[in-house]
Amino acid sequence: MTTTKGGSSLRLVLTVLFLGVLMGALDIAIVGPALPALREWFGVDDRAGAWIFTIYVFLNLLGAPLMSKLSDRYGRRPAYMLAVGLFTIGSAVAAAAPNFAILLIARALQGLGAGGIFPVASAVVGDSFPPERKGFALGMIGAVFGLAFIIGPILGAVLLTISWHWIFLVNLPVSALVLIMSWYTLPATGAAEPKPFDLIGLITLAMLLGGLTVGASNLDSNNLLASLASPLVWPFLLLALAATPAFWWAEGRAADPLLRRTLIVTPQLALANGLSIGAGLGEGVIVFLPSLAVLAYGVSVSTASYMTLPVVLAMAVGSPLAGRMLDKVGARLVVIVGTLLLTAGMLVLGLLGAQLWAFYVASTLIGLGLASLLGAPVRYIMLNEAPTEDRTAAQGSVTVFTGVGQLLSGALVGAVAASGGGGVAGYTLAYLVSGAACFLLVFLALGLRRGKADVVPAPAAPATR
Repeated sequence: MTTTKGGSSLRLVLTVLFLGVLMGALDIAIVGPALPALREWFGVDDRAGAWIFTIYVFLNLLGAPLMSKLSDRYGRRPAYMLAVGLFTIGSAVAAAAPNFAILLIARALQGLGAGGIFPVASAVVGDSFPPERKGFALGMIGAVFGLAFIIGPILGAVLLTISWHWIFLVNLPVSALVLIMSWYTLPATGAAEPKPFDLIGLITLAMLLGGLTVGASNLDSNNLLASLASPLVWPFLLLALAATPAFWWAEGRAADPLLRRTLIVTPQLALANGLSIGAGLGEGVIVFLPSLAVLAYGVSVSTASYMTLPVVLAMAVGSPLAGRMLDKVGARLVVIVGTLLLTAGMLVLGLLGAQLWAFYVASTLIGLGLASLLGAPVRYIMLNEAPTEDRTAAQGSVTVFTGVGQLLSGALVGAVAASGGGGVAGYTLAYLVSGAACFLLVFLALGLRRGKADVVPAPAAPATR
């Protein structure tokens, strides 16, 4: 078996990556149930409380390309440990936060660190695992998100019976273990002579993502046009719009761009980025499943939340399955099947969403479809198509484009549902429109390279320090 530093097996490498990604994914699932307790403790209203998530999302999106670039410049191990370390510091500060401002700073640190964990982990897989095992490893890491959303709310509810502080303190022993294991197991590959850092690119990307995050988060999906005039929406969306060409210009002139243009416009990578946006849209759309269940079947809000379990289970099972299939048949076929399943699930909800059996069937199809996009396949494409020196940056772009899709999905579904008169009819119309959008992903998938395209070889001998 191929080994890394100190004779550690690839199984140990996969374990440390799995634990790191699980820690970051659990934070999202655990903090959600604690929001009411946090708002009450710090004495803030719903609008201010929303920043607990908004600032995390923004720094998470910004952290992905930043940590990815640091990984490509200075090595996988130091970048992964930096990402985990920032998340750890943020967790500790959040648990001890004396006021709401400090809590937001802590959440920013958590988001910045968490944004880098998955991209760097994916790049480590590309460096360390042989071609015939890359898909399996990525699938196992991708399955973490399904697992986190199964156990996260339960763990969060248990910890809240003690104190909200424990939803952050629980991260500390896990992160300490991950940091120790990382030092002894992960490779330290990276550029030998880093070029000047792309500061202008970082600033313009922060303006772009910050404007989009704040603007989209404050959109009122039930009254979309009116909310566009809000001072919490239009100035930020305008900032994002203005920052887009500025970022493109900056990346064209930088000696070592934060996100190289070729990672966006090269045909196969452009298809992967488009699929990432579609995956984010699909993931955002499932947030509205409980609302449909409440309206269509008359269940309570808590029961409706449990009714989304088939989505999560399907993702947890589908991610490693998709990863195994990648190693056998390549990404193209896996992604085509996944986009067809996602489309079918959306259309079943749109046409038969008022039927309980159809709700569960559609939820399962959507979960399996998302497992073929959010987990291993798109990242597998990026590993194969991106040059080795930009391997982690390519993984960061997946996170960024997925996040953009997630931010846009709420406004899309809410606006369509409202235009359809709200209620069950409005939501089923929204899922029909979402199904049509997902069908476009099938055509993107058809453009992917045929067969297994493991064209980028892993480094022969990673550095030890």
